[in-house]
Amino acid sequence: MDGGRDIPSQHVTSTSHRDFASSLVRSFTATSPLAQELVARDIAECSSDEEDDRTSRGRRVSHENAFDSEDEDDEGARTPTLYRRLSGVAYGSSRPAIAVPPVSEPVLTQIERRRSRDAERSLLRDNHILPPKHALEKEPGFFSRVYKRVFSTKVPLPETPDEESRVAERQPLLTPVPEDGPTADPLNEVWETAVAEGKIKTTWQREAQTIAVYSRSLIVTFMLQYSINVASIFAVGRIGKLELGAVSLATMTANITCYAPIQGLATSLDTLCAQAFGSGHKHLVGLQLQRMTFFLWLLLLPVAIVWFHAEDILATMIPERRSAELAGMYLRIVIAGTPAMVAFECGKRFVQAQGLFQATTYVLMIAAPVNIILNYTFVWRLGWGFIGAPIAVACTQNLLPIILFLYVRFVDGSQCWGGLSKRAFSNWGPMIRLALPGMIMVAAEWFAFEILTLATGQFGTSYLAAQSIMVTVSATTFQIPFPLSIAGSTRVANLIGAKLVDAAKTSAKVTFVGGLVTGLLNMVIVFAFRYQIPLLFTHDQEVIEIVASVMPVLSVLQVFDGLAAVSHGLLRGLGRQEIGGYANLASYYIVALPISFGLGFGLDWKLAGLWAGVTVGLLVVSCIEYWVIYTADWDRSVKEAEHRNASG
Repeated sequence: MDGGRDIPSQHVTSTSHRDFASSLVRSFTATSPLAQELVARDIAECSSDEEDDRTSRGRRVSHENAFDSEDEDDEGARTPTLYRRLSGVAYGSSRPAIAVPPVSEPVLTQIERRRSRDAERSLLRDNHILPPKHALEKEPGFFSRVYKRVFSTKVPLPETPDEESRVAERQPLLTPVPEDGPTADPLNEVWETAVAEGKIKTTWQREAQTIAVYSRSLIVTFMLQYSINVASIFAVGRIGKLELGAVSLATMTANITCYAPIQGLATSLDTLCAQAFGSGHKHLVGLQLQRMTFFLWLLLLPVAIVWFHAEDILATMIPERRSAELAGMYLRIVIAGTPAMVAFECGKRFVQAQGLFQATTYVLMIAAPVNIILNYTFVWRLGWGFIGAPIAVACTQNLLPIILFLYVRFVDGSQCWGGLSKRAFSNWGPMIRLALPGMIMVAAEWFAFEILTLATGQFGTSYLAAQSIMVTVSATTFQIPFPLSIAGSTRVANLIGAKLVDAAKTSAKVTFVGGLVTGLLNMVIVFAFRYQIPLLFTHDQEVIEIVASVMPVLSVLQVFDGLAAVSHGLLRGLGRQEIGGYANLASYYIVALPISFGLGFGLDWKLAGLWAGVTVGLLVVSCIEYWVIYTADWDRSVKEAEHRNASG
């Protein structure tokens, strides 16, 4: 009898294995669009599982009751959204993605819908369509008039010949709307009428204020995350120029072989988690997190093998054997932190889909100072020297997901976690196909910088150390214009989604000026402190002289780097980010790299020639993208956004 029972048991086991393999193969069938199909499959499987269905239904009902209990009128699909979450905090590398697939926005929470309504109401007031929130001064003083002239966000009224006309213009152009009325339908009607009649305008003051508010938290977030990478360069640089060059070589190798591909693949969660959150089955957000995490952990196996033998690989490319040895040692130690790095990259998307963007900032506010302390302690206090830097990096990488887990568990975000599920090992096909474009774009950009770093190694140890400083300075200054570009992208997309073409153009102009001013400011700082900046990294006089001689080129690059970052953002706001991706790739591989090698090796300009090529490439891509923006059909972008909103 026992033997008879074993046969069906084996049969069931083998059948389940075949079913699992079959489901994995079927997941690679053609789908369109991929994200919707993947989430639809998960919902179908979820609804067939009674236990999961009860869990998700309980959570969903609670969520819907919360929405229905307050401001139910705010949920009308016809109300345009003037408040949208910034999606840039998912990044954090020194050179973020060139272009990623469009991110599907998750549904807004009550607070966010209220902010959107407040933004509409404020814009109506500034256009004198609704009565002002505060009574106007009868006879404003001189300083009050100057202040309003410079900082007021109100749209100026045309000059009128008589006092009677002035009084008439102070009245709202449309019927006043009670702000605390029982329904929001009058406000919806006022808004739609004003948009249809072209009465909604904006000012550069309002757009500058909005973009500044959007940017500030992102700048802090990016600076904190980049400090984790740059801290080891500061700590190791004072040991010697050999160690400084080695840590740059190791960091760039880690970026191109692991960090960049991982970040690129994880960008698909921006869409998948948002789709899952918007479906109402919140626990599916956690399922997407598990699926991508397991997939990326699987990819770490070949990465670990490459890193373990990195010394021999790099020795074939770098004349200085000792640099290759130190870089290989760095990579072998950092292997211990890569699984945690994957978990953190995926976890950022998990909280982002729920609108919890501050979670990443809070985590980094704890981890970044700890990382600095660890680098100082291991490298100098304990006397471990070079080996202390990768140990500090690995410890910090393992700390990041732990802090994020504690935030989700005890603060906010746990409502989208449904527990570990065996479904995480199915439906990988659409997820991988959705993730590959993001990986290719990110890795392609990083690879261009890796080529420059490897090329610098041909000039000797001092130049490789100088390249480490140049890359660090360039990446640090980039953390300011890139958040600005995200803010501009979000604002332009909001205004286009609200059918306010003129306002979107005004916001784009403000963003352009912001990028130009930021680039000029960075240029002045880099040029003025060209002799002081390398002292932060090293005391080697030869390296300092090389860096100081190349800094003028890097200072010019700052202007075009800022303009290029902003142009990428504006193209994303217009929904034409693929143009920016192709233009950027062309500028790197067709323009920048050939010029860099021609000047660096052909004319023997060495490091200055390599960076001059990158500067020319950024100039070219800026010109191309701003020409596309200038000649773009903005009304077409409005129609495309309207179509996407209707489809969503």
